[in-house]
Amino acid sequence: MNLQDLLTRHAWRPDHGVPDWMLGWFKRYSISFADGLTDVHTHVCWLQSRNFTIDLRLPRRRDQASTAQGMALTQGRHADIHAESWSRWADFEGWKAPATWDGKRLTWHQPDAILQWHDRWPEPAILHRVGQCMIEFCDSGAYVEDWRLQPSAPGPLIGLHLLCEQDALTGEVTHMGGGWIVCGDHAALVLGHPRPDVHRQQGMTLRDRVTGLQAQDRQAPDQLAALFDFETSVATWNGRQHTVLWSTRPDRVGHLLCPTDGLSWVGDAGQAPDLPVSVPAHLAHLTRVRQTLEIHGREMLRHYAVDTLEPELSWGLSTPCTESGRTWMTREAQTLGRYTEVLSDAHADPLSLATS
Repeated sequence: MNLQDLLTRHAWRPDHGVPDWMLGWFKRYSISFADGLTDVHTHVCWLQSRNFTIDLRLPRRRDQASTAQGMALTQGRHADIHAESWSRWADFEGWKAPATWDGKRLTWHQPDAILQWHDRWPEPAILHRVGQCMIEFCDSGAYVEDWRLQPSAPGPLIGLHLLCEQDALTGEVTHMGGGWIVCGDHAALVLGHPRPDVHRQQGMTLRDRVTGLQAQDRQAPDQLAALFDFETSVATWNGRQHTVLWSTRPDRVGHLLCPTDGLSWVGDAGQAPDLPVSVPAHLAHLTRVRQTLEIHGREMLRHYAVDTLEPELSWGLSTPCTESGRTWMTREAQTLGRYTEVLSDAHADPLSLATS
């Protein structure tokens, strides 16, 4: 069974969650801080399902580790990776977290999967959207963020919580926690650390740990690699597949995000087979789906809990306004529309973004 079969046979929407105007892939245009400074260079992606968020934050590509160094990581040549590259990786951010909307604020709870060792963004979001633009305020007044919904043809909203990934033969858990969102033309995947608490030390940041290991003996490269056994990737449809545009793993850019077949409907959580990991309480009651796929020659199983399976949303960029507002826009269209455009990274060639 593939994703389309899953939607056809098991379409479902939860009776709670964020409103439609908050769903989809939002790319950050800017963040302005209370000190008067603004950042328009950090690449930030926010993908929203009904009840969870996938978030990815990366430096400019020219400040990221090169693809060649990233490939060395995946091929096990950890010692070939420069110290500077490890330090840069330590500032990448990616996470998946449950989210609740109270009509004014979106609150993120303890992440199910996170690259960093601490929560860099602890404040709830006060959100308001006009057209393509969604503005995020925080209670403290420390910053305001300008987000732009990325355009998409009408298409599904699929939200799947990843409970774990394991080797089908040995049972070894290779990733714990994460998620998979498909929103129209776009998609994102988070694969959590296989043992998220093993390498973490209270009060220490990921950057601190990387710096400490770099000062140690020749075994440090393998220990460093274990810290980054995690992925958050964002992809867009190229007519054949979801191709990765942005990732915490530089070697993933330009490649298939995830196979969309090999799925099977497990059903009610109470009847599902036991898993080799503890299921978070907020996910324990959700319907289960399993995926069988091949990764580097190994048959793997991914166990998911369903957030939502909605066959089609419009993903429109416009929002309602008053009659007087529409009249004003029509009357002043000659000047208001002189330079208007849709802001989008969604359909860019991933390799053409190399210097952005």
